[in-house]
Amino acid sequence: MLLWASLLFLAPVSGQLATAPKPTISLHPPWTTVFKGETVNLTCDGFHFYAPEKIKWYRHFLGRETQIETLGNTFQVHSSGDYRCQAEGSQLSNPVRLHFSSDPLILQAPDAVFEGDMFVLRCKKRGKEKLIAVKYTYNGKVISNSNKTLDLLIPQASSNNGGYYQCIGSVEGNYMFRSSTKVIKIQELFPRPKLTVTASQPTEGNSVNLSCETQLPLERSDTQLHFVFFRDNEVILSDWSRSPEFQITTIWREDSGSYWCGAETMTHSVHKRSLPLQIQVQRIPVSGVLLETQPQEGHVVEGETLILVCSVAEGTGDTTFSWHREDTKESLGRKSQRSQKAELRIPVTRESHAGEYYCTADNGYGHIRSEVVNITVRSPPGNRSGLIAGGATGVSLSILLAAALLFCCWHQRKSETPLSQSLNLPSHASEALLSTGDGFLKNRIRSPPTPGLRESAHPTCPAAVELQQLYSNVHRKEGDLVYSEIQIIQQGEEKETNTSRTSLEDKCASVIYSEVKRQLSGDSAGMVHCKDEEAMESYENVPHKTCP
Repeated sequence: MLLWASLLFLAPVSGQLATAPKPTISLHPPWTTVFKGETVNLTCDGFHFYAPEKIKWYRHFLGRETQIETLGNTFQVHSSGDYRCQAEGSQLSNPVRLHFSSDPLILQAPDAVFEGDMFVLRCKKRGKEKLIAVKYTYNGKVISNSNKTLDLLIPQASSNNGGYYQCIGSVEGNYMFRSSTKVIKIQELFPRPKLTVTASQPTEGNSVNLSCETQLPLERSDTQLHFVFFRDNEVILSDWSRSPEFQITTIWREDSGSYWCGAETMTHSVHKRSLPLQIQVQRIPVSGVLLETQPQEGHVVEGETLILVCSVAEGTGDTTFSWHREDTKESLGRKSQRSQKAELRIPVTRESHAGEYYCTADNGYGHIRSEVVNITVRSPPGNRSGLIAGGATGVSLSILLAAALLFCCWHQRKSETPLSQSLNLPSHASEALLSTGDGFLKNRIRSPPTPGLRESAHPTCPAAVELQQLYSNVHRKEGDLVYSEIQIIQQGEEKETNTSRTSLEDKCASVIYSEVKRQLSGDSAGMVHCKDEEAMESYENVPHKTCP
């Protein structure tokens, strides 16, 4: 049974063993000095979870101690002495000293006076005679002299109010009585709070818990306190709160400084602050600087967005990131932010952006540089340097072919020889060969046969030809195509072809060149007639030679 009781009162609380409860004694009336023959009721308090059936009372007087057991927690006393109480399984209470006096005048005071308490001193005369005036002294000096009130009220006790008190009372007939000197002790309501911290040298980015620790006495355990936290006497970290705990969720180096806390009663009667506590926040230098790109591996298509991502493996606090080109020694930009990663965006990439890049990071301990990353910029598919064949690319061959046809018409009129005769070609078919860097592209030019072509002394030009038909079969090929010449030859025997080519070259030894102009995709090729031959002068790079 005794073992079970011991375990009951040593139950763990917040990781520690709670000691057995310690009761307190209250008085009614509240005075510790009374006249002989009067009664004082003592009450043993402090049992919050149970009401003990029996209480043991101990009286110590003139070296002797007596013990009395009562049912319930109240005990009436009539004798002087130091009294203490104890319940089963509890500690002994602090003693209360009672004095039953036979003096004609006594000074009555409460047993315990704490900081912030309002307390009363009373001057009392034995017998039926009434006091008509009372004078109070404090440490030998008069502090009150009144014929209207017999009590001395101190509204808010402080340590300065502790000392020696005495009262002097006057009755009718100018008789004066003087009380015994009584020592009044003002007890501390709670000690100066102590600020504790989970780490006095925390690392940046971590949390820190602050605790404002103090302790109320058993007699005032129901007093409510609230707390506040400060830094460097200026920064208020929290409002007044019932909680003695405060958490800094993320602490930075600029949060280093002197911290302290304050504790105060809800009535603001007692306020105390802790001693300052220094907190020095440690910063981790940056390391492991890395430059990455989006797209990855530094390959970007011209016109796309390039993102340069600079990051650090370690490092806390505000970090300054900067981007540079190794080849041109150019500084591209910088950012300062509380992060381990930053981005530099190039919205539209050009060929000039190709080269070697690197980045640096610094959080106050010096610049740390990344390795160099090579950026390559390639042209988008279908966009080649030089001239590219094909209607889909917006390059028009109509000017080229129109120039060739107009030149033939002009040559025919000058020589007064039919086109088919001068070329030794049948009137219904001819073939145009386009010489390119990759070889020849063929396109057959067809026109309806014209009867009696040889009989005409002044033949006319072939009928109007839609240029769309002339190059509709020409398709774009991979590679950079450069058109250099157009030759018109006869389809037939090889001998005739050679003869025609020789005859043509002898009569008009000229190769047609044309600069291919770019046109809008929506443009359509027009009709070319012989009357447009004068427009030949407007085409660039179409040299022509008058046949002899």
